[in-house]
Amino acid sequence: MKNKKLSVVPRTLIFPFILVTMLFALWGFANDITNPMVAAFKNILLISNFESSLVQFAFYGGYCFMAIPAAIFIQRFNYKKGILVGLALYSAGCLLFIPAGNAMAFWAFLIAYFVMTCGLAFLETTSNPYILSMGPEETATRRLNLSQAFNPIGSLTGMLVAKEVILSRLDPHTEAERIVMASADPDNLARIQQADLNTVSVPYLMLGTVVLAFFLLFAISKLPSSSAKDRAQRSSTGATAKRLLKNKLYIRSVIAQVFYVGVQIMVWTFIIQYAESELGMSKSTAQGYNMVAMGMFVTSRFICTFLLKYFKPSVLLTWLAAGGVIFTTGAIFIHGMTGLYCLMAISACMSLMFPTIYGIALKGLGDDAKLASAGLILAIGGGCLMPPLQGLLIDKAVWVDALSSVRISFVLPLLCFIVIATFGRWAGKLKTGS
Repeated sequence: MKNKKLSVVPRTLIFPFILVTMLFALWGFANDITNPMVAAFKNILLISNFESSLVQFAFYGGYCFMAIPAAIFIQRFNYKKGILVGLALYSAGCLLFIPAGNAMAFWAFLIAYFVMTCGLAFLETTSNPYILSMGPEETATRRLNLSQAFNPIGSLTGMLVAKEVILSRLDPHTEAERIVMASADPDNLARIQQADLNTVSVPYLMLGTVVLAFFLLFAISKLPSSSAKDRAQRSSTGATAKRLLKNKLYIRSVIAQVFYVGVQIMVWTFIIQYAESELGMSKSTAQGYNMVAMGMFVTSRFICTFLLKYFKPSVLLTWLAAGGVIFTTGAIFIHGMTGLYCLMAISACMSLMFPTIYGIALKGLGDDAKLASAGLILAIGGGCLMPPLQGLLIDKAVWVDALSSVRISFVLPLLCFIVIATFGRWAGKLKTGS
């Protein structure tokens, strides 16, 4: 009887658990087909690192804008309706890539990314607490880590599509050659840019179609709603917000999540620039190393999910953040392939962080978790602000001794890992089982 109570997923909830877990892969695909587009847009449209990183500003800005409205929506209605709204916005954003490509307008792509991630904000604000609620609270963090383990599978697929369907098919002219062409043969450059933007847009059109299919699947599926107990415990958004603002563990978890998402997006976005500038690799080849890093992330996620049976989440979080500090330092100060290998190894350290911080933050919050989840999705804004800041460092930083501006820029991820390690150590001292 004890084993049944402590099961990770009760038998009666296996189907909805699998269905919602599929969404984790779906938004993982969106995240990681998008990261390499920062480098792609820079070359296609001849813009700076800062300007091209506005892709991430728009992408993760959607999370910031829609997280709180999404939480209010699911508190007023239910998880299923929140998922359906999310899928509808996700699909609409993908389909906007076609007119954006035809217009050859960078701002139009930014709008498409923003709409798309307004949908992702709904999906993540809904799915994470939904998974936590599908079973005993004692196994909630393990359950969320299990679902999150499928997120990088979608990410790997997105990376593969970015590498083989987009980056490898872009016109091979370098940025320097395109700058010359802009003066010598602007009409030819415009034709090349149009073809490249079409290459970028078509996979998003296909993704939008797949997301529509998921919308129909969820529309016809029966999913568990909030329990009668949950409904009885509902209170106003204002009262919930006041309780959350007084909860030190929750507030510090949100801050830690800001820094985690920031470091994740910086590492996976600028690994291409690192490989290009430090080792002379092409974008497509560099993306291959990024995919290996994601493979390390996936493997580490399953291993860490198993280790959570034996270690407190905060303990593993602290040790992995310390590993992140070590490997980021290596990426900054070690030359050649060894530096790139250090940068790749960071992914293994990041694997546990998002769902573990999430689980620590929401532990024991009950129905308050719906609004609390919005704060943690709002924290994804770290991915909105930090990549442009790193891009600005790459553009503006001067060389220090033998360190290039690209390598110097990884000081930002280093600081993020220090913050996460500090949070993990603090959370581990609490008498909450965190």
